[in-house]
Amino acid sequence: MTAEELWKKSGLTGEYEAWGFGDDELTELVSSGKKTATSSAYACYEAEEEDLPEVGETSILLDDNDDAICIMRTTKVYTVPFKDVSAEHAAKEGEGDLSLDYWKEVHKEFFTEELEEIGESFSEDMLVVCEEFEVINV
Repeated sequence: MTAEELWKKSGLTGEYEAWGFGDDELTELVSSGKKTATSSAYACYEAEEEDLPEVGETSILLDDNDDAICIMRTTKVYTVPFKDVSAEHAAKEGEGDLSLDYWKEVHKEFFTEELEEIGESFSEDMLVVCEEFEVINV
């Protein structure tokens, strides 16, 4: 199903953004309800001159084949230094053993690669955009 088809089926109105994690394992965690949060490097928003997510925004999550999987609504957005991301947020991301140590390990690697693409370096003090969301059942 395409994003447009899912949006029409939902009966929701307004604007939405369709996007994917680029990793079907993360997509499955969202659709199963295990993943209710995500995070990204603040520097990437700045480099791409992109607005931060906002509470109430809706989006359609796509899998690696660009098929629409579910509709998500942002429920909370905040920015903290990497070193201050909480164990609660790490668990809400639904990955690995749900621990903060696991989250830091995989996100340090991910952010390092992502930041290199924009000429930036990873730092424990770098800002992380933490976003929480809910899946809207259709």
